Amino acid sequence: MTHNPQFYQLPDGEAELIQKIRIETASKNLDNISRTQTYLDFYLEYPEMIWAFLASMVSRNGGYNMCDLEGDWFPNMLAPAIRKRLFLTYERANWLIFRDAYAQLLLYSYSTKKSTPMFHLLKFLDVSTFMEKEWQEFWENGDKRRLLTALIINEQNVIQEPVMLEPVYKKRVFNTFMFSFEDHLHFSTVLFPTCEGELYGASVNGFKSVTKRINLGKRLASVLFDPRLYPSFLEFAVNTEHTASRRDYEKYFPIPKRRDTPFLRCTYPIIHHHYRHQGDWYKQRKFRQEWFSSHTNHRHPIHLTKWYKKKQKQLHALIKVKNLFTSD
Repeated sequence: MTHNPQFYQLPDGEAELIQKIRIETASKNLDNISRTQTYLDFYLEYPEMIWAFLASMVSRNGGYNMCDLEGDWFPNMLAPAIRKRLFLTYERANWLIFRDAYAQLLLYSYSTKKSTPMFHLLKFLDVSTFMEKEWQEFWENGDKRRLLTALIINEQNVIQEPVMLEPVYKKRVFNTFMFSFEDHLHFSTVLFPTCEGELYGASVNGFKSVTKRINLGKRLASVLFDPRLYPSFLEFAVNTEHTASRRDYEKYFPIPKRRDTPFLRCTYPIIHHHYRHQGDWYKQRKFRQEWFSSHTNHRHPIHLTKWYKKKQKQLHALIKVKNLFTSD
């Protein structure tokens, strides 16, 4: 139910539409698998919504990270309680972003069907006033790149308070040695695979900073929509069912690895989240104009196939060494 008292003054048709969007968003926000597919389906129907394709590919990586926690390696390094906390952190961030963004995409879809902008209703869907302004601008000038950046900015601010700064997550996840270790060594990487067995992408470093996460989003978008690479990424997305096991893309390697991470739906239950109203981040936090800068600086190569295989070997070696010392 909306927190906005003006909701009750809306015409019946608009109030009904908001409820319809809420129900549809909740039905698709079940788990990482449903979110990933829903973003892709929306992009295929509305190709101008390039953020939806980026969201689908980043969501795939969220699933890989979740399944890593219960694969052959991470349980040898992390206690069950820590693995559970990490999973719930990924899951909470994924859920919050989808709840916010998919409602916006559905409102855009209804606007196109009625040939009239309905973005004044965003406030009744707990969406920031920042996005109301940006959707209106997109409707008038059709600048899909600006809208892509606006959605990246919005979603990273949406999770800042309830996930990144939430006391339990902050203390028990983001301030832990394990998180700093991953962040420092770039083990957490967003990968865009191809059916040729190649991997592209960018590393997450400084994940606690909203500005660094926004910059990462822009760097990832520049890789994903590179005209030379985009057809291969789309081919992979359309032809590869998302199970959240890394086997989804490792099966395309010239020498396929055996599967060492599980399927998400065989591993985790559906998590039932509760939404706590946060207020409008755009009114509560200083907006930085640099977030809209189109400049992207790739400090590291974007072709990551060899790098990924080397990092996997390093990680496995570290875990083996740790187990040697702890088993004595």
